Amino acid sequence: MHLDVLDLKTFYYRTRLGRAAQRAIRDQVQTLWPDVTGQSVAGFGFAVPLLRPYLKDARRVVALMPAPQGVMSWPPGQPNVAVLSQETHWPLETDSVDRLIVMHGLETSEQNIAVLDESYRVLAPEGRGLFIVPNRAGLWARRDGTPFGFGKPYTLGQLETLLRKIGLVPVKHVGALYQPPIEKPFWLRTARIAEKLGRGVSNRFAGGVLMVEVTKQIPAPPRTGLPEAVRRPLRVLDGLTKPEPKPV
Repeated sequence: MHLDVLDLKTFYYRTRLGRAAQRAIRDQVQTLWPDVTGQSVAGFGFAVPLLRPYLKDARRVVALMPAPQGVMSWPPGQPNVAVLSQETHWPLETDSVDRLIVMHGLETSEQNIAVLDESYRVLAPEGRGLFIVPNRAGLWARRDGTPFGFGKPYTLGQLETLLRKIGLVPVKHVGALYQPPIEKPFWLRTARIAEKLGRGVSNRFAGGVLMVEVTKQIPAPPRTGLPEAVRRPLRVLDGLTKPEPKPV
């Protein structure tokens, strides 16, 4: 289930650990996407801590927040770009988004396939998506005191396999949050050093979050499994719809 928007806001904007986490993840995003001039940028879940650097140069910035989470006005002091959205139907045009960031929107959703379907639908043919999820092998997924301790954490293989099934092709992965999830002065002071060292050692196992960049496969791959099974239901109940009376 999704976290409450007020809890997410409190963590990222009112705690020292949350601000350090915001900075570490945002630095990686900006390294991947340094320039979005004239492009359409969207976030889903609670991606607003990562969207602020793009407000000035992007053609459009939209922050979609799922209904179970709730929405808040953002950015403060500027025209609001945050929108309350259904997970299964985003208020965006098909093929309209050049850069899409999903954070706290996939691992906490009970409809993760629908989230990925909408991600595929709105992403432009030449666009890029970035999925940020808790790393199952990292320390942050084991701490309930942060948003990354909720929902379903992923391994890199699990996430990339899921994305490929939808037609979102992984092209690059990086990690972030190499600092421990501890709000003590020493660890907060050394957070930048930990991030720098961590990126040089491992982008796969050590970080608290996995970040996978994707492109859109056209056409989308055929679906197999449950949808086909539903269209061809088992016939084990045939003959029971019209019961015959017992002979007297």
